[in-house]
Amino acid sequence: MSMLNKKAVNDIDVKGKKVIVRCDFNVPMKNGEITDDRRIKGALETINYLTENKAKVILMSHLGRPDKKYEPEFSLAPVAKRLSELTGKEVKLAQDEAVVGENAKALTASMNEGDIVLLENVRFVKGETKNDLDFAKELASLADVFVNDAFGTAHRAHSSTAGIANYLPSAMGFLIEKEISIMGKALEAPERPFVAILGGAKVSDKISVIENMMDKVDTLIIGGAMAYTFKKALNVPVGSSRVEDDKVELAKDLLEKAKQKGIKLLLPIDHMVAKEFNETSESFATDTEEIPEGFMGLDIGPKTIKLFEDEIKQAKTVIWNGPMGVFEMPKFAVGTKSLAEIIANTDAVSIIGGGDSAAAVEQLGFADKMTHISTGGGASLEFLEGKILPGIDVLESK
Repeated sequence: MSMLNKKAVNDIDVKGKKVIVRCDFNVPMKNGEITDDRRIKGALETINYLTENKAKVILMSHLGRPDKKYEPEFSLAPVAKRLSELTGKEVKLAQDEAVVGENAKALTASMNEGDIVLLENVRFVKGETKNDLDFAKELASLADVFVNDAFGTAHRAHSSTAGIANYLPSAMGFLIEKEISIMGKALEAPERPFVAILGGAKVSDKISVIENMMDKVDTLIIGGAMAYTFKKALNVPVGSSRVEDDKVELAKDLLEKAKQKGIKLLLPIDHMVAKEFNETSESFATDTEEIPEGFMGLDIGPKTIKLFEDEIKQAKTVIWNGPMGVFEMPKFAVGTKSLAEIIANTDAVSIIGGGDSAAAVEQLGFADKMTHISTGGGASLEFLEGKILPGIDVLESK
């Protein structure tokens, strides 16, 4: 895999050099306070390695979706404060509305080895998300080396993730290296049986993942609302469950393809159903795979959990992306929670592909029992689709 032979940060000499690192500090905030600092902690291995090896470290990231101009509520000031606490060093924020301004130039010019400077939110600049090369060149002008450690945005070609590599020697940080080596090995040379579990609401979001996985897995488990589109393709009554009518034919093709390839494709055999999409609505578990008229499936049922468990217990590699039900409502989070626990208790290599599945595993306290939890929702999906990620593709090869 071409993404696996990229230079890593420990392949380059960083002593005395200004190293600009693209991190993913896109953390959730409430009233100016960081509510979850996992992404900041994820960047520490690379940052600490660089400061210990006497680099001058310049950090950059986006936060939220400001309107391509300076907006104080999207400032990285709280991140600078948290980074200072976590690294035990003063992390100075270059307070420029245009990101690469007088403050950034002055602060980076006067750095000593081991110093850390954080630039303002790169999305304050209009050209960032368009991969504007003038902005990329401005960012590059501050440093000698570029390191990308932002897996969460590696699937986007932006000035700070891709464009900048045109102007500086480049390498990947430890977080990206870990992501692509663990996920890459699972996809390229998995220990078998290899089971992939896909959930979530829409088949359309996961078509490419399903197609890519069909060439790799022994068993494909499908849950979440997208299972109802597959059920409809099999002419099973689904009541008033959410179905993508324009994807029923495609679901038929995918079922046929699985049969041809000799892949076991498992769908729910019972469901937790309700009259309405809320927690107070009358709800029960169906006896069979059929959903009665006037009811909608909102989670997998107990027989399905057992069916999936038996399959997962035999696996040597498990990849899971997407919830099994309406995870936001505790009543319909049982399937997702059960799956998290089942996977946590196996000896298999377990990879949780970002997004809701990662949130579920973290909330339930099973994080340390998983081999790997991906830090990027969209990026890990595209990785599972077999796509090349531009933020990694641009980096120098070994």
